[in-house]
Amino acid sequence: MMIGMCPTLAVTTSAINGFTMGVATTAVLVCSSLLISVFRNVIPKQVRIPVFIVVIATFVTIVDMLLAALVPAIHKVLGIFVPLIVVNCMILARAEAFASKMPVMRSITDAVGMGFGFAWALVLIGSLRELLGTGGVFGINLLGANFVPWMIMLKPPGAFITMGLIVFAINLIGMAQSRKTGRLHRNLAPACHSQGAQREGI
Repeated sequence: MMIGMCPTLAVTTSAINGFTMGVATTAVLVCSSLLISVFRNVIPKQVRIPVFIVVIATFVTIVDMLLAALVPAIHKVLGIFVPLIVVNCMILARAEAFASKMPVMRSITDAVGMGFGFAWALVLIGSLRELLGTGGVFGINLLGANFVPWMIMLKPPGAFITMGLIVFAINLIGMAQSRKTGRLHRNLAPACHSQGAQREGI
């Protein structure tokens, strides 16, 4: 998922941009997974990858046209990054690894879950960049009039800085949980050993 996010980082300068890009990607993922799963026994294995790409490209075109009609301002900001959903490795990977092998309902469930996680990550990155770059989120000022915007957060480097900080925080939480689990195992080990010894004595 992290690799699949890279092409979209440049446009996640705000929460609404991240949300729109996440919804667009989720829609393509769900629709393509549905269609591929339905025809999984018909698609020849030798040409499955080109077929998957054509299916994904079809839904990307539909989503691109809908965005242009419904939210032209946001569509203009997203620009080329909406058509680039076609080559998003996450969508192609789910089509190859899951949708082409699993029943329809399981494929849809998997696509919805992956899409929701992807959209949530984009909204989080967009919200943090917008908050630090403008002082607000979704156009609502949260940090007051005296806040000095960090303009770098609205530029492409700001996306990688934000993503790096999020990954760092996730790793810290994971390390803390691992230490907690390790301490729990160490505390339980003597008790289990003594109970085993008592059983052997009996």
